Formats: sequence, structure tokens, C-alpha cells
Amino acid sequence: MTLSNSQPPNTGPTILLYIFAIALIITAVVIVLRGVGILSFIPGYVIWALALLTIGLGIIGGLSRLKD
Repeated sequence: MTLSNSQPPNTGPTILLYIFAIALIITAVVIVLRGVGILSFIPGYVIWALALLTIGLGIIGGLSRLKD
């Protein structure tokens, strides 16, 4: 096995999946804090936007991993 033929790892999908994980954690924290009543001033459409953003990032991250 020679190291000269090895390709560097593709960091694009990895970074995208890290962003997905951060968005998922932020969405979960906001939903829990809104449920407890601490962030009750946040409208429902903001929660939906966060959830849809997280789902979209997850789908795009998964599809980009399939390409590699």
C-alpha cells in the first residue's frame, strides 16, 4: 500500500453534517425552553423554520455522503 495514491478526505460533507448536528441541538433546546415557558415569546413559525432547516440540512448532508 502506497500513501502517494491515497486521496485526502472530503471535508465538505463532514462540515455539513456538523452544521446539521448543531442546528438539531439548537432546535431541540429552543423547543424545550419554549415548552417550559422561558422562550414563550418565540412565535410558532420560528420553531417550524428551525425544524425544516434542520431536516433539510440532514437530507442534504446524507445525500452528499452518498455521492462520495
